[in-house]
Amino acid sequence: MAKGICKRYLNGEQKKGHPQYSKSYEKMLTLKLPDGATREVPEGTLPREIVASIGPRLLRDAIAVKVDGEIQDLITPLRKGGDFRVLTEKDPESLAVLRHSGAHILATAVRRLRPDAKIGFGPAIEDGFYYDFEVEQPFTPEDLSQFESEMKKVIAEKYPFTREEVSQGEAKKRFSDDPLKLERLGEFSAEEIISTYTDGPFIDLCRGPHVPDTSYLKNFKLLHTAGAYWRGDEHRQMLQRIYATAFWKKEDLEEHLHRLEEAKRRDHRVLAQQLDLYSTDPRVGPGLILWHPKGAIIRNEIEEYERALILRHGYDLVFTPHIVSEKLFQISGHLENFKENMFGAMDVEGASYRPKPMNCPGHICIYQSHQRSYRDLPIRYAEFGAVYRYERSGVLHGMMRVRGFTQDDAHIFCTLEQVPAEIERLLDLCDEMLKTFGYPYTIELATRPDKALGEPERWKQAENTLAEVLKKRGQEFTYDEGGGAFYGPKLDFKLIDAIGRKWQGPTVQLDFNLPERFGLEYTGADNTPHRPTMLHRVLVGSMERFVGGLIEHYAGAFPLWLAPEQVRVIPIADEVKDFAKTVVERLKARGVRAHLDDRSETLNYRIRDGEVHKVPYMAVVGKREAEADSIALRVRGAGKKQEVITVADFLARVEDELAMRALKP
Repeated sequence: MAKGICKRYLNGEQKKGHPQYSKSYEKMLTLKLPDGATREVPEGTLPREIVASIGPRLLRDAIAVKVDGEIQDLITPLRKGGDFRVLTEKDPESLAVLRHSGAHILATAVRRLRPDAKIGFGPAIEDGFYYDFEVEQPFTPEDLSQFESEMKKVIAEKYPFTREEVSQGEAKKRFSDDPLKLERLGEFSAEEIISTYTDGPFIDLCRGPHVPDTSYLKNFKLLHTAGAYWRGDEHRQMLQRIYATAFWKKEDLEEHLHRLEEAKRRDHRVLAQQLDLYSTDPRVGPGLILWHPKGAIIRNEIEEYERALILRHGYDLVFTPHIVSEKLFQISGHLENFKENMFGAMDVEGASYRPKPMNCPGHICIYQSHQRSYRDLPIRYAEFGAVYRYERSGVLHGMMRVRGFTQDDAHIFCTLEQVPAEIERLLDLCDEMLKTFGYPYTIELATRPDKALGEPERWKQAENTLAEVLKKRGQEFTYDEGGGAFYGPKLDFKLIDAIGRKWQGPTVQLDFNLPERFGLEYTGADNTPHRPTMLHRVLVGSMERFVGGLIEHYAGAFPLWLAPEQVRVIPIADEVKDFAKTVVERLKARGVRAHLDDRSETLNYRIRDGEVHKVPYMAVVGKREAEADSIALRVRGAGKKQEVITVADFLARVEDELAMRALKP
């Protein structure tokens, strides 16, 4: 049946008596091609017909089309006009189409080998795709190997992806043995178009888009399995999720797999244990970090650097309580818009208190503690404030996703006229900070989400203000539609680490709503009350997440200024221990974190231990070095190479690197 309908679509043979036909097909659509030409076509025309009319070679290369900004495959009838562009392998957007098709091919293989598997969803994601299955026994690595082999058979069979539109009743009949699909079907409105895609023996409830047939998937790899709650609800059943990836080119796949291996090597959870930086304890609670002395050194260095930086940029430091009255979050809108991410209320003498998820309401209260004049503005408050957010246990991940963290929050209260200049200052501040840590970055302008405070017009005004400042300084950026905070649009800085991954970095948020909700005022030059504008910003954001990201960025080999142990002095024999001690003392006198390793272990063992702990400098001293007041210097990453240098010259070298916050020793 499915093939028959699609064949009639392809041949343009629909008749008024056919069930798939409707009067709407008589409506004409206008398509604008990239060269400026236009085409008038009946509604319901298949994109492949239009592509074929442009040229047979283009039809051969076509993967999908983009119509009025939306991607659809070649066999989905057109229902609207607009800009019309053909996507081929050369277009980055086509990769998601390939990967979504890969998810269906994976499900086809799984159902062949495990007919009892109930099927969930199989979307394309940023680096690949996944598919969820409900099975009695979790999948094993051996299962993945078998599924991958079966996928290759499905690919070789070159099954076309056949699309069919069906009624609600027909869909329920076809998926009667799949409760997960039946649940999804029950959520469809009467007006929604229900479509299925079939490849060989497998049929799935799906909107598409898909590549023309299964043979398009040539370069793919099944990666691993993980548990995933159905619909992301921890109260629902646990499914088995198979993660995979796919690329058009073999070399792109190989490069990606190499990057994944490198990411494993850099896993901050493994390296932090090796370097003794932090731990968690079930007695304390999941998602709550215990900073060990070495980890605390790194954190303290970052805080001291940032504190000096923001004081230079005109901030005042403040502190606010860890728990506050729930009434504050009613005013701010957090209870209305952020409650699912907040910890429950605690009763204090009949009043409800909560651990704070944000620092901004407290900073607002400090602003309101005095009458403010336009002469006082801008006011810039900054805090290293502990905040607490309820993250589900399934998403907790080392230092990256936690329930308690320190946020380097700041809030700027200014006049509307001062906003562009303050955003400029913030962009300069973020740039200086990120260069210090060696991060290139991109910027995204996140716009109004579905769940938002305030009028859309104010949001558009705020979004335009952010965009204009970026454009004026020639700063490239992209839009993240719907990604703003509930109280205002924001600029998200995405850090690019050493292996090309992006991390959440600084954010700058423009907020017209909280000043309104709290009734903030300042007295203007006209001696009447005015409403200030508020800017929110973080630099590192979550200190825990930032340090976790640094561990992976540097692969645990921190720059000298951040390294918990900066220099390890290793005497070769007992007779030079006293000289080695004086070297350590001279280093410590200059503020260097130096350690004497005079254990009775062999020299090679002690050097190897220093390498494992990624110490930037190891100063080996023997009789000749003691007599010449020098050291045999081993630099991290330089292998067995040694450089003989006087202690005085080494002290000067280390001091210079610390002063410059050099990224490499």
